[in-house]
Amino acid sequence: MQTSSVTSKDLTKSVIAVPPLARHSDFSLNREANHKQIKHIEAGGVSTLLYGGNANLYHLFPSEYEGLLQMLEETAAESSLVIPAAGPTFGLGMEQASILSQSNFPTAMMLPLEGVTSEEGVEAGFRNFVEKYGKPSVLYIKADGYISVEAASRLANDGCISFIKYAVVREDTANDPYLRRLVDQVDPKMIVSGIGEQPALIHMTQFGLAGFTAGCVCVSPERSQTMLKAILQGDLDAARSIQKEFKELEDLRNEINPIRVLHEAVTLSDIADMGPIMPLLSDLSETQKARVKSAVTKLLATQSV
Repeated sequence: MQTSSVTSKDLTKSVIAVPPLARHSDFSLNREANHKQIKHIEAGGVSTLLYGGNANLYHLFPSEYEGLLQMLEETAAESSLVIPAAGPTFGLGMEQASILSQSNFPTAMMLPLEGVTSEEGVEAGFRNFVEKYGKPSVLYIKADGYISVEAASRLANDGCISFIKYAVVREDTANDPYLRRLVDQVDPKMIVSGIGEQPALIHMTQFGLAGFTAGCVCVSPERSQTMLKAILQGDLDAARSIQKEFKELEDLRNEINPIRVLHEAVTLSDIADMGPIMPLLSDLSETQKARVKSAVTKLLATQSV
């Protein structure tokens, strides 16, 4: 596992995969299945893995955090960058920051909490987390009103941020005044698109973001990585073509639930059995599984490796 500090080069060399987390029927971590998934992602040329929302860390048992970190560190390839998330509550995040401070992970991400926060409180909480952890961390902006552009800029200027994951959904991705102001105040090369393959092309070409995170990359890493390279090389026709390959599965994630659909998609792809999804989420219905299976089959058929 990579232990050196995250650089802008790390954000462009690989899609940032955001995998689900495999569990046994009793909800304990399934080391073998998680190992299979990680190796599938790495075999497709993807070398950065971010364990956060798709891994349902919102509902992680506090007592299993150290074991999760150990499993990820021992499983990932020596050259892979692995980023664990912490939180989403302040108290839990601070306790996890203490654990992270004793680890070799070069950065971590604070999960966003909505509804009981203020912009000033998020800035202060992020600073406290970074101070406790001892390393710059990932700021995850998922909704308007979570943190101001000015606060994000202060955190970046003060060396608190390794990079920003920007994941505010817009009806028109190109029309995003908040992101425009953000890239005017924070170097866009330390910001990544955080909503999968669909907005990534516009975010990277029109706003100058460094790369993108994705969930469906866990099913087809080779195609997603090829799309990233096409964008960076300016081959936008090729990038748009690959982008369409992911659309059916992404549409199902948007329609049903992003975390639940991806969790099932990895299982239905025969990459690894993810097992049951942790409450307070729930598994898909049989009808939903059939739709996901169809989309996964079509996506896998596009792979060249």
